[in-house]
Amino acid sequence: MDVLVHGHSGSRWLALALLVFAIVNAMLKLKSDKYEKSDEMLNLFTMVMLHIQVTLGIVLAFVTGKISYAEGWMKNPQYRFFGLEHILLMVFAAVLVTIGRKKAEKALDPAKKHKTILIWYIIVLIIIFAGIPWPFRTALGGSWF
Repeated sequence: MDVLVHGHSGSRWLALALLVFAIVNAMLKLKSDKYEKSDEMLNLFTMVMLHIQVTLGIVLAFVTGKISYAEGWMKNPQYRFFGLEHILLMVFAAVLVTIGRKKAEKALDPAKKHKTILIWYIIVLIIIFAGIPWPFRTALGGSWF
């Protein structure tokens, strides 16, 4: 159980780093007339990592004590966050990263591909930041790892 929790919590840094790197890459290449294989692979690996995170999270949802759907669970900040908010935001982020990447791949103009990735991935990053149980959100019992 601890391996899953720490794996999910620790690998968020890899997911965030890939997402930020993909955003910066797209930003730097906005005026580019090239969309190379490395761009495509970076965007793909970012999407795959987010899907892995969501998959680990769904497994954890069934085995962790942080979620309880007993009567009154919506009144408990931790149960509400992990049982509803966190799950919805992260699944939504995974869906949006997939849609954004697919739209970028379908675009014909390389600059349009980079712009599409930039817009969609920034939206995903904001959603993910809102859905992470950061340590300063004390009622949620979050941690850095």
